[in-house]
Amino acid sequence: MSRTYSTRTLLIATAITLAALPALAAETKGPHGEAATPAASVTLTPDQEAKVKAAHFSAAMSWHTTSDWSAAVNKGAEDEFARLGINVVAETDAGFDAARQKNDIETILAKKPSVIVSLPVDPDTAAEVYRPALAAGTKLMFVDNAPKGYVQGKDYIAISSADLVQMGAKAGEAMAASLGNKGKVGYIFHDAAFYVTNQRDQSFKAVIESKPEMKIVAEQGLADPARAEDIGNAFVAQHPDLDAIYVTWAEPAELVLAALRNAGNKHTKIVTLDLSEPLALDMVKDGNVAAIVADEAYAIGVTAARAAALGLLGEKVAPFLAVDAIAVTKDTVKQGWNQSLHRDPPASLGAN
Repeated sequence: MSRTYSTRTLLIATAITLAALPALAAETKGPHGEAATPAASVTLTPDQEAKVKAAHFSAAMSWHTTSDWSAAVNKGAEDEFARLGINVVAETDAGFDAARQKNDIETILAKKPSVIVSLPVDPDTAAEVYRPALAAGTKLMFVDNAPKGYVQGKDYIAISSADLVQMGAKAGEAMAASLGNKGKVGYIFHDAAFYVTNQRDQSFKAVIESKPEMKIVAEQGLADPARAEDIGNAFVAQHPDLDAIYVTWAEPAELVLAALRNAGNKHTKIVTLDLSEPLALDMVKDGNVAAIVADEAYAIGVTAARAAALGLLGEKVAPFLAVDAIAVTKDTVKQGWNQSLHRDPPASLGAN
């Protein structure tokens, strides 16, 4: 899947009421309300690239966890740093443990990198995690989020992430296309104040509500991903003619798929976000899954490295950089995996 959400992240997010959320903006916003800038606009001039190469900068990467998504982000950053002549001196994985990430940063600093690219395990407590880097004069470039209280342009260069509203909108359009723009829809959204999922979910809902012959007839918030199968069971029991279900991301979508299979339901489609081999396998076999929307994870890494290089030169960088989204269907599995993760899909999908 794209972003593997930790139990701690979900618990922290769940503690905030959805009532506090602002109305959905027409454009993606960052975690602190930053306007999104297209990642493709982040470029270096030949003169800037020459300056970067001459400076012999070094970089390190500190990730929240290991997944297909983080591996693709890491690879994108590695490749772009190599192109720019920036030596990567360390890469770490915190295993969703904030204390371990703090130790990772301290270990990395012994190698004296010019910049650290990182995704914080827990933004609410991450200020202390990265404080030693600030004290050492090491630049910080973040993916998806930044430590609470940190100021962009002063404490860190920028955030590289995805166009979240575009992801949700593409999920809505993919569902509409699979149903011929008409049908009854179930909507399982993330019931927590988490800027990534909230914008994706709300954008999907806005697209469906704009379709005159499509109607959301079942709606349920999800705080605990493990409850997704129960919600799926309830949806199909109460609405046996349900045409499709949107699920907030891939892990709970796999459980909703299990609910449909257990009920012998081959009619109800599923659309979700973030790549998943089990879901894609169902999709290529003409099962319930109609489409999976993903971000360009490799491009997030490339963008992070480019922004980091600009930051090292003292250049101003926009605060929130957003890559595009991809709607992956049965016919575009190979293209989708390559565009998102920069590698071929698993052999099980028969798309190699």
